[in-house]
Amino acid sequence: MKKIIRVAALGGAVALALAACGSAPEESGEPAGGSTEAAGSDFKGCIVSDAGGFDDKSFNQLSYEGTKEATEELGAQFAEVQSDSEADFATNLESLVAESCDAIVSVGFALSAATVEAATANPDIDFILVDDAADNDFDGNKDAENIKPLLYDTAQAAFLAGYLSAGYSAGVGGNKVGTFGGQPYPTVTIFMDGFKQGVEHYNTVKGANVQVVGYQGGDQGSFTGGFEANDTAKQVAAGIIDQGVDVILPVGGPIYQSAMDAIADSGREVALVGVDADIYETDPSTQDLVLTSILKNMKLSTFEAVTASGNDSFDPEAYVGTLENEGVGIADLHNFESKVDAALVTEVDELKQQIIDGDVTVTSYLAE
Repeated sequence: MKKIIRVAALGGAVALALAACGSAPEESGEPAGGSTEAAGSDFKGCIVSDAGGFDDKSFNQLSYEGTKEATEELGAQFAEVQSDSEADFATNLESLVAESCDAIVSVGFALSAATVEAATANPDIDFILVDDAADNDFDGNKDAENIKPLLYDTAQAAFLAGYLSAGYSAGVGGNKVGTFGGQPYPTVTIFMDGFKQGVEHYNTVKGANVQVVGYQGGDQGSFTGGFEANDTAKQVAAGIIDQGVDVILPVGGPIYQSAMDAIADSGREVALVGVDADIYETDPSTQDLVLTSILKNMKLSTFEAVTASGNDSFDPEAYVGTLENEGVGIADLHNFESKVDAALVTEVDELKQQIIDGDVTVTSYLAE
């Protein structure tokens, strides 16, 4: 039967322990929908995680869910492989190529170089790269024409979260919020830049003086050096909390868990802002702490990219998620709804529309 889909992306999947050199992908023996007669049943959609793993309750997991759901609806086969470290990336991609995958989803900017290499060597496979432009200069010049970048202008959503956090902090009287990241990559600092701009906008509109602790811009700020929930991340979070912040934004997958530990040790009431997914939903242990989350709709965009490839309409043009196309956003307040002034919530809603309409400008490396 003729293949009717091709997709590539680096995404998330359920945890699969791998040796440092990588290992064979885990796959379903039957088409993911259980039907051998379904359209596209000879298609094979595959995904590889970065070192954060598929159970990171963040972008690996969301990308995995989108890829898996697409293959199920297409009645296709599915394979996944998890990376334990950067050393696994090239080997894991090679293993998926050897498994005759028609589409490979690569999750995370760290996989960019390995994905470009694999895509160049395998032009008949569609690659979908989550969170990095790869070799796409946005003017149509690409070394590998079979990579579709999935990008997210999270500065727009982070701007809303910054404004909200500033208003909350001003309301409780602290007038300080903080943020820190894993490493100063653009896909990390785009959150921090937007958050800082949102606080500054609040100060301008309200004549306030809410301070941002932990980030000055670019690579100037507090970073843990990695994306693991460990003692280093906890110490960085504690250093920010000790300066009297009312809200903290950790950017880097599971490092929010270290921030939670630091909050508990401090004995202070500090609200947490999540990233990528609504961590109130993905991690119930956060529910007493989380003010909101800055969302990247990776599940939807990955699903749509794989589905398009399955319908023989793969398009390598870069996708950029925005507030307008609902590729980014902020989550509900959940347990903080009663703690946040209703007028502030209305202002955030209005601010969202002002950004969409172009009345308020948010700067980021994707908007330049």
